[in-house]
Amino acid sequence: MVEVVEVTEATDEVVSAFGRLLPQLSPSYGAPSRADLEAMIASRASILLVARDTERGGGIVGSLCLVVFRIPSGIRAWIEDVVVDAGSRNRGVGEALSREALRRAAAAGAKAVDLTSRASREAANRLYRRLGFVPRETGLFRYPLGRD
Repeated sequence: MVEVVEVTEATDEVVSAFGRLLPQLSPSYGAPSRADLEAMIASRASILLVARDTERGGGIVGSLCLVVFRIPSGIRAWIEDVVVDAGSRNRGVGEALSREALRRAAAAGAKAVDLTSRASREAANRLYRRLGFVPRETGLFRYPLGRD
């Protein structure tokens, strides 16, 4: 059983969990600092969700960041940095996180939720399609500003 909760404090457990989880998303990602996590938690635009495995002691086994923001054309929502611990994959953790993010985005008034996912993340991409996400033909551009 998975319980999804919003992170409201950068506790030692949360800092440790992100130190373990984020590098599993990409080896080039370092662990966010306590200050980084506190800034995300304090931001009105970001909602930091974690999944707890209630059948295995309640530890944090996954995370997701939902970003909700207003632009001239309406309220937008974006899912970022979804990661499930390798030992907990294929157990519904990513689905539970995603469904909670979708629920919260709808409650905030967003008309759609966007995300990006590398083609190599086959299981994640199957999940997103199963949840109803539709690939879009867009030209995503990135301008690197030095970090990331």
